[in-house]
Amino acid sequence: MRVLVLSDTHAPRFWKRCPPAVARFAERADLILHAGDVCTPAVLDELAAFAPVKVVLGNNDGPDVAAWGAPETLEFELDGVRVGMVHDAGAKQGRLQRLHRRFPACDLVVFGHSHIPLDAGDDRLRILNPGSPTDKRRQPHRTLAELVIDDGVLVAATIHELP
Repeated sequence: MRVLVLSDTHAPRFWKRCPPAVARFAERADLILHAGDVCTPAVLDELAAFAPVKVVLGNNDGPDVAAWGAPETLEFELDGVRVGMVHDAGAKQGRLQRLHRRFPACDLVVFGHSHIPLDAGDDRLRILNPGSPTDKRRQPHRTLAELVIDDGVLVAATIHELP
């Protein structure tokens, strides 16, 4: 299973339509995860044309994104891997421990908000922020992440820099 992970697309200010670099990853995805700050549900409709989408609410998302199906948090299983999602994972200090307490049954927690890509963890939990594919802020690159899951194992979690 190949999963595209996005966050902080901030449409329509930064996402007018699906960027070609994002579309290349979406075309091969079995599922798309969006960790919030979509800002308009049209982004979710566009992504859903590629693959099913799971999304959580970001601090810039309104009732229209919630009505599309975005709760504040999600927990689900992907081919045997327990995944949690939330937009804002809080301060960097203590984040891994805090997310483990918040999602004790999860193997992986996906989050966004900071626009800072991160792949970190310990022997109990992996945490992943894909950064933003459209608004890099003070980061050197726009980014997204891709997961590969096979038979209950997270085989790869890769953060890709976009042109």
